[in-house]
Amino acid sequence: MRVASALAAGTHPQPELAATAVKSALAKAGLTQAGHVVLFLTRDFQRQAQAALLAAARAAGCMEITGCTAYGLITDEGWLLDQSGAAALVIEAPTASNQTLSQHRLSLTGHSTLPYDWQPLPARSGLLDSEATVWIHGRPVAGGSAEIQLPGFNSHLAISTGLRPLGETQRVAASRSYDLLQLSGQAALENLRRLLPGERRHELPLHRIVALRDTGEPGVAILAANDDGSLTMAEAFKPGDPLQWAIRQPLSAEQEMNEALSVAVNDKFKPNFALMFSCIGRGPLFYGNDDRDLLTFKAHFPDTPLIGAYGSGQIAATATANRLFQNSVMTLLYENTHV
Repeated sequence: MRVASALAAGTHPQPELAATAVKSALAKAGLTQAGHVVLFLTRDFQRQAQAALLAAARAAGCMEITGCTAYGLITDEGWLLDQSGAAALVIEAPTASNQTLSQHRLSLTGHSTLPYDWQPLPARSGLLDSEATVWIHGRPVAGGSAEIQLPGFNSHLAISTGLRPLGETQRVAASRSYDLLQLSGQAALENLRRLLPGERRHELPLHRIVALRDTGEPGVAILAANDDGSLTMAEAFKPGDPLQWAIRQPLSAEQEMNEALSVAVNDKFKPNFALMFSCIGRGPLFYGNDDRDLLTFKAHFPDTPLIGAYGSGQIAATATANRLFQNSVMTLLYENTHV
């Protein structure tokens, strides 16, 4: 199964960028025509999406084009932010005997929240980017959401939330609506402050701290620290609920990304390609100089084609439902099922 990706950048959102990315990927794969194309465009393509899709379809020789606009783009060639661009991954058409559907439903949405009918299982993985234009079968979707299962591949998911736990799991002692009042006999704010490193206790980095209800679940953000020692949370906690504080730090996030990729595969598993969905608050804006998550992927899979995008939310399945994560990286690894 021949697969390749390519990235094209320019100063303006011109349809030719989409065609250039597709043509470059076809050349790398040794193909003259694609069976399927995953195409991501930067946000400034929203008004030119239809023209860009037409240019990509002509270059690919097929209409099976799936993707969306996003804040930024990712390929194995590098990442792109603050510039117009197109990222394309071309996949050879599967044989008639190799039509098995991948386990994960690739799900893309321009909604501000995870669509209600996407919350129940079966497992979904993908990207949410508010007000994104989404397309499938080479055409923009009016409802702003699209899903697909790529034929001919098994899919494995590696999740990196980038969170380092602070202390042990506790039980909520008192709360009032969205205000967390007490934990372990202490005011919520004081309880959190005591668990932080000394240099962090005076100027609390609330934007990097979340509350975890359970392992594998998305973190709950802190909206405000109040004068009475309470913390206003993005979700309500009830007395008796479990809670563990966690903090986002670049070093621990990179280590977790490395562990997630190591656990997701084994010695016999060699992905044909991968899709990566990262948060705009992660990547180079989080690490400060480069996308360390992308570099970690390339260290594990130096010859594996990769495409992805930066958005405002990442979609992944937990044990009981599909959930929306933030500041996380979801990596889907695809392996050809044909033997």
